[in-house]
Amino acid sequence: MIATVFVTLADLEAGVLVEFYQQLFEQEPAVWLPQYAEFELPGLRLGIFQPKAERRDEFYGPAGSMSLCLEVQELEAAIERLTALGQPPPGAIVNASHGREIYAYDPAGNRLILHQAKVAQ
Repeated sequence: MIATVFVTLADLEAGVLVEFYQQLFEQEPAVWLPQYAEFELPGLRLGIFQPKAERRDEFYGPAGSMSLCLEVQELEAAIERLTALGQPPPGAIVNASHGREIYAYDPAGNRLILHQAKVAQ
C-alpha cells in the first residue's frame, strides 16, 4: 500500500534548484544529502535530486502537464519575490473563478502556478 506521495524535480545543474527553492521558501531543506534535498512544507514534500549521468536525457524538455501549484496570501508579493530571484513571470495575472493566478518557471523550466484564493464574502 502507498505510504505517502511527494513531488520530486531533477536538478540538472547541480544545486541550482535547491538554492532557488531555498530562497523561495525561505527555509533550509529538511533533508540534505550529496545528491538529494527535500523540503517539507504544509501539504507538500518537495524532493530535488541530481539524476545519474546515464539518465540525464530523460529529464530535459518542457514542463509538459506537470505544474507545481503554490498558494500564496499576496500574489503581488510572490511575483516580486520571483522577480528578485531572477525568475519573473512571463505573463499577466489571470482572474479565474477560484481566485487570481500567474504562471512562472523555476531555473530548470518547471512550471509554477502561483495562486491567490478568492476571499469568501
